[in-house]
Amino acid sequence: MDVRGSVPPPDPVPPVAPDVPRPYEGVWRFTAPALDSSVPQARHAVQDLVVRQGVPVGEDLLHGLLLIVSELVTNAVRHAALLSPEIAVEFAVGVDWVRVAVEDNHPYRPKALQVDDADTGGRGLLLVKTVTAEAGGMCDVQQTTTGGKVIWAALPLPPGPVH
Repeated sequence: MDVRGSVPPPDPVPPVAPDVPRPYEGVWRFTAPALDSSVPQARHAVQDLVVRQGVPVGEDLLHGLLLIVSELVTNAVRHAALLSPEIAVEFAVGVDWVRVAVEDNHPYRPKALQVDDADTGGRGLLLVKTVTAEAGGMCDVQQTTTGGKVIWAALPLPPGPVH
């Protein structure tokens, strides 16, 4: 056996088993009053969670995710506050996806509208659907057991490390 200047090969890094959660995986839920001030607070809370948990998102995906949070919370504040003075925001991260959901107690199930170019609003859900589709994700509206609704968008995380 020749040991002159040889360095043993490094131990191989064992692959992570599919059932072992990554450090960034989890579900976080918080409530907020149905007020305009909750829009930037929800956006900042999600951004802080992404950074704190080390969620492997690139800059474009993060901007899209934060835009979706802003639009969904804005819609809940503007259209559901009368019947839902409080909203819930859920942020969930899996191995290869990230999901944001906004829940309110208003029974109306919104639809993405095509609006006139002169209109200054009304594009929120259309924007959410567009950003989600461009990222390769999906979004939907679901009724809750309490008569309200949850609007959610799930986006795929890029494979491998993001720099």
